Amino acid sequence: MRYYLLLLLLVLSFNGFGWQERNLLQKKADVAQLKSALINHQKWVSYPAYNDRQGWDKLTLGVKEEIIERGEQALTHEWEVVSATDYLEFERSGSRDIMQNPFGRNNSALADLVLAELAEGKGRFLDQISNGIWLSCEMTSWALSAHVSREQAENTSLPSYKENIIDLTAGDMGSFFAWTYYFLKDELAKVQPLIPERLRENLQTRILDPFMNRSFWWMATNATPETMVNNWNPWCNFNVLTCFLLLENDPDKLAQAVYRTMESVDKFINYTHEDGACEEGPSYWGHAAGKMYDYLALLSQATNGKVSVFDQPMIKNMGEYIAKSYVGSGWVVNFADASARGGGQPGLIFRYGKAVESTEMQQFAAYLFERDGGKNVYQSGRDMYRTLENLLSNNELSETSPAVPQEPFTWYPETEFCYMRNASGFFLAAKGGYNNESHNHNDMGTFSLYVDNTPMIIDIGVGTYTRQTFSSERYSIWTMQSNYHNLPMINGEAQAFGARYRSKNTEVNESKSSFSVDLANAYPDEAKINTWRRTYRLQDDKLLLEDKFSLSEIKGANQLNFMTWGLPKTEKPGIITIEKEGKSIQLKYDPQQFEAGVETVEVTDPRLTKVWGNQVYRLSLNARQQKLRDNYKITIQKR
Repeated sequence: MRYYLLLLLLVLSFNGFGWQERNLLQKKADVAQLKSALINHQKWVSYPAYNDRQGWDKLTLGVKEEIIERGEQALTHEWEVVSATDYLEFERSGSRDIMQNPFGRNNSALADLVLAELAEGKGRFLDQISNGIWLSCEMTSWALSAHVSREQAENTSLPSYKENIIDLTAGDMGSFFAWTYYFLKDELAKVQPLIPERLRENLQTRILDPFMNRSFWWMATNATPETMVNNWNPWCNFNVLTCFLLLENDPDKLAQAVYRTMESVDKFINYTHEDGACEEGPSYWGHAAGKMYDYLALLSQATNGKVSVFDQPMIKNMGEYIAKSYVGSGWVVNFADASARGGGQPGLIFRYGKAVESTEMQQFAAYLFERDGGKNVYQSGRDMYRTLENLLSNNELSETSPAVPQEPFTWYPETEFCYMRNASGFFLAAKGGYNNESHNHNDMGTFSLYVDNTPMIIDIGVGTYTRQTFSSERYSIWTMQSNYHNLPMINGEAQAFGARYRSKNTEVNESKSSFSVDLANAYPDEAKINTWRRTYRLQDDKLLLEDKFSLSEIKGANQLNFMTWGLPKTEKPGIITIEKEGKSIQLKYDPQQFEAGVETVEVTDPRLTKVWGNQVYRLSLNARQQKLRDNYKITIQKR
C-alpha cells in the first residue's frame, strides 16, 4: 500500500525543507573501503574499444548510418569563436544566448563527429575532431557567461584566466572530452601527439585539480538544513566522477576524489524530500533525479555494485515522479520553471526504472519511445554517457510493453504536490509548498486543469533565461508572479517571495478527491489575512473550487485569477466558456459576488510561444464587495 493511501492526511506542520541526514552513500563505504571496491584502470567500462569493429557494429545496429550521416554533416562545420564581447553581453543586456549559441553549436558538432568516428572507425573524422579539440583548449573556460562570475574572483561574465571553475557546461565538456580521450587518444596521436596531450592537460587543470582544491557552491560542502541543493549538484558531480574514473589511475587519488563526490551527492539526497517529488518540475527531472541516477549507476558500475543505493525507497520515489507527472499527449505538470511540454528521455527513464525495479517507469519509457517513433532516442548531444547507455538499452526498451500511468490520486506529502484524475477526463494538479523552492515561482496553492489531455487552466512556465531571471529582478518578471498564476489577489496584495511564505494546515482526502490548503502565510502582512482556505474537490463530472476566508482589515480588492489557453467568453453573467483544441469547459460563479474581466496576455518569448502560441489569457473575477469574511465558490465542468 502506497504511503499516501490514507482516508485523511492532515499535514499539521511543514517547514519547507526535506533535509534529513541520510548520508546514504557515505554509509556504504569510507575511503579505505571505496579504494578496495573501485575497479581501476577503466576496466569497468562496458563499451567496445575503438578497434573493436564488431562491437561497435553491434552497439550501433540500426542507427549506424544515421550516426555517420550526422558526422558527415559536421565535417563542414565552421568552428565559431566565442568572443570577449559575447561573454560580456550577459552583463550588458542580460542575454545568455549571445555566448551560449555559438558555443553550443561547436559542441554539438564535436559530439556528432566523435560518435561518427566511433561508429565508422576509419579515421576520416579525426582531423575535424582535432580542430574542435584545439579550439576548445584555446578557450579560457568551458563555463557559460551566466555562471562564471558566481565562482571567480573577478565579478564579471568574462572568464578569468587566473582560475578554473566547474559549472554545468564545463562539467559536461569535461565528461565528454574524458570519453573522447579514453576512446580516441591513440588515434588522435596519429594526427599529432600534442592534441591528446593537450586535451589531457586541460582536463587536469579544468576539472580534476579544481574539484580537489576548492569547494564550489554546488558541492554544498557546508550545507545546513536551510541550504538549497538543486540539480547542479548531481549534474556536476556526475561529470566530475566520470572524469576521475576515466583519467585518474592512482588508486589513492581516485578513492579520495570519488569519496569527495559521494559526500557532495549525499547533500542532494539529504535535501530532497522522502516523497521523491522534483520541486523544479519535470523539465528539470532529467538534470536532477536523472543525473543522480547517472551518477549512482556509474558509481555502482565502477565498484561492481558494492556502492549502490538503488534499493532505497526514496530513490525509487524520485524516479517514478517523472511518470506520475505525465498528463498525456505530450503534456506534463509544470510547476516552477518547468515547461508544460515534455515527458522525458525514454532511455534514461527505462534504465532508472530497471535499476529501482519500477515497472511503471519502464512501461512509461516504452510509451515515450513508441510515441517518438523510436527515432533519435539514442542521441544525447555532448552527454556521451547517456548516448552510449541509450545505444546499449535501445533494443530492450523497444521490446517493452508501453503504458501511461493512470492513477486516480497521487499525493506527495512533503513537497505537497497533488494530482487527481476522474472518469470524465479531468486531470487536476495542485500544490502547496513554499515560495523559496528551486526555480521558484510565487505560486503556493495554484492549480492546473487539463481536460482530455488538453490544458485549459494553465501554468505558463518561464521564458528564455536572462541575467534578470536569476537576480534580484526575478519577481519583476510577470511569469513569476502569483497574479499570473491561478491564485487570488487578496486585499490588493500578491504573494511574496521567501521561505517564510508557505502553506499552512494542508489537508488531503483521497476518498473525496480533495486538496485543501490555507494560503494566508504565502502573502505579506499587508494583506491582513487571518485565514484563506482554498479547497479543490474533483468530483465525477466537475471540479469545485472554494475559497473561505477571514481578514482582519479591508484594505484593497479581492480578485480570483485564472490563466487560460483558450479565450474566456461570457455566455451570460455567472457562466464563462473556455474552448481550446476542440475541448470546452464552463466556469460558473456567483455574478452577485463577482464581475468578470478578461485580459489578453501577448506571448513573444520563443520558449513560451512554442508551447502556447502568441497569446494566453487571464480571466479575473473581481469581488463586487469587500468583506472581512466570505465564501467564494467556483464550479468547472465540461460544456
